[in-house]
Amino acid sequence: MLDAEAAHSSYSWKRDPLFWAYSILMLLPIIMVFAFYNYYSLDFLAYAGWIVLVFSIVIIFLAGGEFRRKGGSSKGESIVHTKVLVDS
Repeated sequence: MLDAEAAHSSYSWKRDPLFWAYSILMLLPIIMVFAFYNYYSLDFLAYAGWIVLVFSIVIIFLAGGEFRRKGGSSKGESIVHTKVLVDS
């Protein structure tokens, strides 16, 4: 009987309505970007947005490289397993 209760009490993302609501709310802006891309023909803002996106991706990869070099993680481990506080 305990095994049946444990199976029902274990967490499953399939039964979690908050997970599904969060997923839909996070995907909705992405879908709307493609549906209404440059709707008002503000080309300057569209180009500025692409430039900001490119710079942010470059910064993300540079930060990952710093964590990999100075974080103290072992070979083959992810950068999330850093053992040293990287402050530079």
